[in-house]
Amino acid sequence: MTVTPPKMLSVVIPCYNEERTLADVVARVGTADTAGLALEILIVDDCSTDASKSVARDLAAADGRVRVLSHPVNQGKGAALRTGFAEARGDLVIVQDADMEYDPADFAKLLAPILEGRADVVYGSRFLERGATEAHFLIHGLANRFLTGLSNLLSGLKLTDMETCYKLAPRALLQRVTITENRFGIEPEITAKLARLRPRPRFAEVAVSYRHRSYADGKKIGWKDGVSAIRCIFKFNLWG
Repeated sequence: MTVTPPKMLSVVIPCYNEERTLADVVARVGTADTAGLALEILIVDDCSTDASKSVARDLAAADGRVRVLSHPVNQGKGAALRTGFAEARGDLVIVQDADMEYDPADFAKLLAPILEGRADVVYGSRFLERGATEAHFLIHGLANRFLTGLSNLLSGLKLTDMETCYKLAPRALLQRVTITENRFGIEPEITAKLARLRPRPRFAEVAVSYRHRSYADGKKIGWKDGVSAIRCIFKFNLWG
């Protein structure tokens, strides 16, 4: 899909109350192998009630590649990504959660299928390889596989991890998708809407590492988000 070779990667980091991990995540992103691409880091603070916004501003002051975008009220991950995608300047855009569950050391693997012309959209899968992740919390793992299977059934894709944070796509493709979900429903929404584009983008998956975070450590997704994901899978695959 990319007509000219990409020159810059935009990393969009949605952030809500991640003061403990945000600086470490940005440091890892800043030193990640981006296969020669220039880098910009967009932190979207979703009206955090802790010191996340202050941390983000300090990071931007120290590194010119970092920009901070802010929401006046808390809206959710989908809304944060909508803001980040709209402001991204890179040819390619990837999502990076601020909670240390995903490792930016996987960027080079994620970029390879696009840079080598083998794919247009790349997802980082936690389930492609045994041993690639820590033990995935059983309930979340089973729910993820169910949601991914349902999404595949309706979209015609053959993904193993639709709910992954690591979604990498050309900005030009993302500009053709209108995100409406404010919370975690963005995962099935963006998957369905990218799959419905014509010509259909070529999807690829690569195995990524994953370190599960507990609710005590700040994990935010819950059972209501699972129910919402089912609604979104049907809505966006069948009706757009």
